[in-house]
Amino acid sequence: MLKTLWRWFWKGIALFIGVVLLYQLWIFGHIWWWVDHNPATSSFMDDRLAIMQDQNPDAELRHQWVPYDRISMNLKRALVAAEDAKFIDHEGFDWEGIQKAYEKNMKKGKVVAGGSTISQQLAKNLFLSSKRTPWRKIEEAAITVMLEQMMSKRRILEIYMNVIEWGNGVFGAEAAARHYYRTSAASLSAPQAAKLAAMVPNPRYYDKHPGAKGLQRKTGIILARMNSAVVPR
Repeated sequence: MLKTLWRWFWKGIALFIGVVLLYQLWIFGHIWWWVDHNPATSSFMDDRLAIMQDQNPDAELRHQWVPYDRISMNLKRALVAAEDAKFIDHEGFDWEGIQKAYEKNMKKGKVVAGGSTISQQLAKNLFLSSKRTPWRKIEEAAITVMLEQMMSKRRILEIYMNVIEWGNGVFGAEAAARHYYRTSAASLSAPQAAKLAAMVPNPRYYDKHPGAKGLQRKTGIILARMNSAVVPR
């Protein structure tokens, strides 16, 4: 009886490992394809659309892919300045930034800062749901490593700018530029780009409160840092 239980236990372990490996292979295949092909959607976009359609079955996302060269250099610099100043240099993780965020959160007694890089944020957006699970950070790290190993920094930033959320149902730089400024992503000025970058941590709130004092303050800080931001060419 005991031998039978152990046999089933190890079969269960083997099955679990097999499923995990198949899932990693599925992710690897998607990343390999997206090196040269544009993703039509992301896990986060699908989640948001489902939520929106629960309230309105006819709801649709506003999203239009634009290539890297048709996105303003101002927006590229603003996002790197705001989200990941060491983007060009790190290999997916900013360990110093993670340490600073941890210390700040411990001091405040709650989560007030994050140390996620652009690569980590892209990993979450492309593949992970908004549900927090014990394995989520491990999966995020594994996907981040694959993104960094298989894609150039330029490609990572290009996909990131095209899939991140910028408002309720607004995804990507082109949709955001047209939604907020009635212009194209290529034509964004430095102040416009800085404000869009400032919105990234809480886009749906700022969509409803575009005049929020905190948003104006963050926009000014990002605007001052943009000239020193190094971005892929």
